[in-house]
Amino acid sequence: MRSRHWFFLVGILLYLGGIGFVIAGARTARRASPAASTVVTGTPVASVKQIMKGIVGPAATAIFNSVSTTVTAKGVEEKAPQTDEEWEALGNSAAALIESGNLLLMGSRAVDKGDWVKMSREMIEAGKIALKATVAKSAEQVLASGEAVNATCDNCHGKYQRGS
Repeated sequence: MRSRHWFFLVGILLYLGGIGFVIAGARTARRASPAASTVVTGTPVASVKQIMKGIVGPAATAIFNSVSTTVTAKGVEEKAPQTDEEWEALGNSAAALIESGNLLLMGSRAVDKGDWVKMSREMIEAGKIALKATVAKSAEQVLASGEAVNATCDNCHGKYQRGS
C-alpha cells in the first residue's frame, strides 16, 4: 500500500515537472523565434525629405505653436489648448513625431548607425515628453517639451540637412 502512494506521488511530480518543461520550452521558442523578436515591416516608400516635410515638420510646428504668451498693447495673451479635442489633436501630433522617428530608422533611411540613430531616438524621446504633457493637459509641460523637440531638430539639421 505504501509503495502505491509513493508511485502516485512520484507520478504527479513527474507530470508537473513535464508541464514545467513544456512551458519553459515554449517561452524559449517564443523568444528565439524571428516573428516574436522582430517587428514585421513593410517596404519603406517615403524619402527622408517626405517624412520631414509631411510628418515631422507639421507635428513639430503644432507642438511649437500650441502654447505661447504674447504681450501686446492690449495686454498679455496666453495661448494653450483648451478643449479635449485640442489636447487630443496635440497628442496626435506628438505621437506622429514619435512614429516618424521610428520611420527614420527603417531600411536605408538610416544614414549611419551612429549619430543618425542617436538623434532619431532623441526625437522619439522628445516626442514622448510632449505626449505625456498632452495626457497631463499641462501647458507648462508642453512648452518645456518644445525645447527638447527644438534641440533634436537643430542637432540633426546641423549635421545632416543638405540644401532643402
